[in-house]
Amino acid sequence: MKIRQILQGKAINALYSVNSDETVLGALRLMADKNIGAVLVVDDGKLSGIFSERDYARKIILKDRHSNDTRVADVMTAHVITIEPEQSLDECMKIMSERHIRHLPVMDNGVLTGIISINDVVTAIIRDQKTRIDSLESYITGTY
Repeated sequence: MKIRQILQGKAINALYSVNSDETVLGALRLMADKNIGAVLVVDDGKLSGIFSERDYARKIILKDRHSNDTRVADVMTAHVITIEPEQSLDECMKIMSERHIRHLPVMDNGVLTGIISINDVVTAIIRDQKTRIDSLESYITGTY
């Protein structure tokens, strides 16, 4: 299964973003409003970073900073690992596992086209397994 297929299968493939000058509080409000665990940081139409709940916990709370006067640029993950639409689900899982990340922006020829979360990966695996099981059951019972 390719990443492109996962993006096409998502009920909502909205790209929520903030700019790097936004306050952490503003980013958190967007994340809470959209029920997402990370927000892309986009400046002048280009991906600058990603800000996640993990960034908040480790770089704001544990360092006794304040989210209403800290800019996203000061705490975001600037070196973002991305994936391409034609990469496989297996490659995506490997990257997420090895790098301990839960969100992968999808870049298609340098253009940000989506984001894959660990939840998207799990959902795709479950859907694929169900399809295989149904197919095997049909084959075994002769109802294919």
